Amino acid sequence: MGIKNFKPILPSLRFKVNSDFSEITKSKPEKKLTKTLHKSGGRNFSGVITIRRRGGGHKRKYRIIDFKRDKFDVVGKVIAIEYDPNRTTRIALIEYPDKERRYILWPDKLKVNDTVISAKDGQVDIKPGNCMKLEYIPLGTIVHNIELEPTKGGVLTRSAGSWAQVMAKEGGFAQIRLPSGEIRLVKTSCRATVGQVGLVEHSSFISGKAGRTRWLGRRPKVRGAAMNPIDHPHGGGEGKAGQGNPHPVTPWGKWTKGGKTRKPNKFSNRYIIKRRK
Repeated sequence: MGIKNFKPILPSLRFKVNSDFSEITKSKPEKKLTKTLHKSGGRNFSGVITIRRRGGGHKRKYRIIDFKRDKFDVVGKVIAIEYDPNRTTRIALIEYPDKERRYILWPDKLKVNDTVISAKDGQVDIKPGNCMKLEYIPLGTIVHNIELEPTKGGVLTRSAGSWAQVMAKEGGFAQIRLPSGEIRLVKTSCRATVGQVGLVEHSSFISGKAGRTRWLGRRPKVRGAAMNPIDHPHGGGEGKAGQGNPHPVTPWGKWTKGGKTRKPNKFSNRYIIKRRK
């Protein structure tokens, strides 16, 4: 696991920084743990583009990840670490004594032949990959794949290199400091996995060329100031004109670059102790 730099023998390699993929031990996925992935190109059921700058990209198979970790009190062995095109981190293939195999998010420092366990109730060893309720996780522990509703599966802190920290517990809730700096209340009956998500170097990667970004299914972004007035509020003007607005806006006139978009009366506001930075 490390960073690979390239000699600039081509313009596309001059600034390229990529993973050396040394942590990957298996090239092909488990067939029973994959399914077909259909692409929408950012369009809804009517064929209208609702998410811009999506489309194209390499064909993928979806890997079925065990976010719930609901195979309780059974020790599983890590038999492989694999690449997953659908997420920024790697995935670990776990095999249980009954020969059932499941994918989990790869925690940092988890290696092949290590063991992991998910406890139904009670505490297990505080080591990467082990899963238990927040009720039994000590204060200050680094966790990831955190549930917001019991038994629904982890939804928070799942991207490469991310981690959250258990800050306090009181009245059936745990205070979790999220990667954004937000401190949020989560029920202690919710589950979390110990450790930091693997591939910490992901934030240092540079694609090096536009084509590599297209392979990932991301299309080009056009500045609003380069458009016509009918297409964007920043468009039009003689020559290289500025945006003209007192603040940057989206094509539909909503504030961007720092404007707050969260609903002031949202139900989950009561669970936020400290706002994100």
